[in-house]
Amino acid sequence: MRAHVCVTLFVFLLNDAATHQFTEEEMSAIRQRIKSMFYHAYNSYLDNAFPYDELRPLTCDGQDTWGSFSLTLIDALDTLLVLGNRTEFKRVALLLQNTVDFDIDVNASVFETNIRVVGGLLSSHMLAGRAGMELEPGWPCSGPLLTMAEDAARKLLPAFQTPTGMPYGTVNLLKGVSPTETPVTCTAGVGTFILEFATLSRLTGDKTFEDVARRALRALWKTRSDIGLVGNHIDILSKKWVAQDAGIGAGVDSYFEYLVKGAIMLQDEELLEMFHEYDRAIQNYTRFDDWYLWVQMHKGTVSMPVFQSLEAFWPGLQSLLGSLDSAVRSFQNYYSVWRQFGGLPEFYSIPQGYTVDKREGYPLRPELIESAMYLFRATGDHVYLQLGLDALESIEKIAKTPCGYATVKDLRDHQLDNRMESFFLAETVKYLYLLFDPTHFLHGGGAEGDGTWEEGGDGGECVLGAGGFIFNTEAHPLDPAALYCCSRLAQDRQELRDILISLSQPAGKSGSQSKPTTKQTEGSPPGQSESIALKAGEKKTNPLLSCPVQPFSTRLSILGQVFTDNT
Repeated sequence: MRAHVCVTLFVFLLNDAATHQFTEEEMSAIRQRIKSMFYHAYNSYLDNAFPYDELRPLTCDGQDTWGSFSLTLIDALDTLLVLGNRTEFKRVALLLQNTVDFDIDVNASVFETNIRVVGGLLSSHMLAGRAGMELEPGWPCSGPLLTMAEDAARKLLPAFQTPTGMPYGTVNLLKGVSPTETPVTCTAGVGTFILEFATLSRLTGDKTFEDVARRALRALWKTRSDIGLVGNHIDILSKKWVAQDAGIGAGVDSYFEYLVKGAIMLQDEELLEMFHEYDRAIQNYTRFDDWYLWVQMHKGTVSMPVFQSLEAFWPGLQSLLGSLDSAVRSFQNYYSVWRQFGGLPEFYSIPQGYTVDKREGYPLRPELIESAMYLFRATGDHVYLQLGLDALESIEKIAKTPCGYATVKDLRDHQLDNRMESFFLAETVKYLYLLFDPTHFLHGGGAEGDGTWEEGGDGGECVLGAGGFIFNTEAHPLDPAALYCCSRLAQDRQELRDILISLSQPAGKSGSQSKPTTKQTEGSPPGQSESIALKAGEKKTNPLLSCPVQPFSTRLSILGQVFTDNT
């Protein structure tokens, strides 16, 4: 088979490339090239397309595509900070606050608005401290960018008001769901909300967002076939599968991604168990020689023996789960296709070893570069840096125009199309840069952290940035520590209120108070027993005011994990 020849050739090239070890000087020079790529596209958008959603790089003008929110600017905002441009980040953050309005009569994709707009604003809100912006008291639990993200997300909530809890694909931002809206949507359009919506709920204290995202996930989970697979498109009202092709690519991809990343960010076993059950079915029915084909969801028979460019996220996801051997082999297959064309075609026929008719384009997608970043982080193998450099040079060679970077309409002859999607700046450039910056704060900094931790919350009770960042499917980094900070502080305050209320009640009227099981020594702190040794049949009781009301930094310093200034 032709594809097998490509893979064999690539394995030889891969082993040969692995002999080169990139120096820090080389990596620094490549980072400068990536910055130049970003600013060529970014400045072209500002000069020729703003305030439209996207740049048209062949005609040097702009167009609205996903809702008329200056989408490229929102999507690229956190990339500015990733590249170290704090000044422009602050300028654009203020500009967006003054110019973007979500109360408009526009039909918007619920999925795209969530991952690009809500995700981009949440990420930029969490990074605002690093940019040196003036922060509201209590940040990250409050702030203008968080308010914007919440406003945008509230415009999406009417889509979730269905009998099943699964959302419509489109909503009018001013009027809600149209009576004529189709109930058919893709799987990813149902299952790609838990990261952004749980973040909103835990930062703001409004459980509505996380609740609707979880309801949609659980409803979708119940529709899987007897062999454990889900299809591509579903009727959200009848719960019937309209497209029954099962795979890991277009229309499904980010559903699986959010189960894994949601489990990590929220420490949620339910989401991880869902993914593991899906993964068993995926490995049993769709995997062939480290390719993943499309199969009939009920029978497991092959329906489309193709590889889609969107599937290239899968090796990165596998690396997060520790399945490195499988991840490396699949990555090698996918990169063999890149070497064949200088990019990944949207569809690639595995038996024929060539593009699929009318699916020969490459819109500068980030997924293969994303996986290279994860695999380099997991293995330290410089072969992934070489692949990143090849991708950089390929995009520069075939997609660069005087006004930005254009979608490749046909990889066979490198014809261009007049569009530069916002994800080019949000994802492709960002992942390239992070691939070549292993000590970046988003990776946790250098060996000693390099001052990557921040204070947050009222009076600096929270330690932010210490637990790693989770990238949403549009490459917007979210900080799990911020979620913990805001939800924990709210919980602490509620616990303290409950305790004070119970203490203020007359003796004998509160059924929630229990008598201490040990006699208190006169003058000893409340809750401290006379002896640390418990008598037979005696149970240990916690003091009324204990760790839950201590500042987060104090609790960590007690455990020896953080040193405070007065340690």
